[in-house]
Amino acid sequence: MFKGLIGWFHKLGSPAYFDTFAARWSPWCYIASLPLFAWGLWQALAVVPADYQQGDSFRILYIHVPSAWMSLFVFGLMAFYSAIALIWRMKLCEILAMACAPIGAAFTLITLLTGSIWGKPMWGTWWDWDPRLTTELILLFLYLGVMGLYGAIDDRRAAARAAGLLSIVGVVLLPVIRYSVVWWNSLHQGQTIRVFGESSMDGSMILPLWLMVLATKFWFAGSLLSRARADNLRREAGKAWLRERVEKSA
Repeated sequence: MFKGLIGWFHKLGSPAYFDTFAARWSPWCYIASLPLFAWGLWQALAVVPADYQQGDSFRILYIHVPSAWMSLFVFGLMAFYSAIALIWRMKLCEILAMACAPIGAAFTLITLLTGSIWGKPMWGTWWDWDPRLTTELILLFLYLGVMGLYGAIDDRRAAARAAGLLSIVGVVLLPVIRYSVVWWNSLHQGQTIRVFGESSMDGSMILPLWLMVLATKFWFAGSLLSRARADNLRREAGKAWLRERVEKSA
């Protein structure tokens, strides 16, 4: 079984095989995310009662929290792919790492925007140089730096290696963001939701949150495969396998 799994990973590294894999599974990832989004939003907006302190304004957390978690997860995954690409020179991991950057940047931007919208009624201001907000903003700049560096170098493989190195260095920011509300006193509320252990959030409010978390994961998987497939096809333009595939589909 283990040898079979290793063999499958080696096969996935083939541009032709990855194109087939991504074309097959990216639509299913999008499709899987839609009912989860619909169910989660319906629960969040119509079923869950208003918070006793924040009223209905707390409902934005069902967008804010999954986006915030994804902003960290995607950057960590990008750094992981980049490390594999740098160590083993795997072109597919370069492609996957660079495909992560714009998706992660979008989640980070959503996190900052929804946090500001949530902060206005709670804190009385759209923005505060709170440690959590500030470090999340730095994360957005890191994503933009990776994207800019990747686009600034003509050689795609050299560009991916340079941008990947930046993502590996930037990964040290993730624990700072994660534990900023523990290490510093700030306006941002402390940790109320725990993957392991008991959350301080009321149990009736948890289900739609996990539905939205799962929905964003599936949506991310579909987006990652779609973007990576497009980059893979651009790099493989003119290759024999691609010409044959185009001729067969014509």
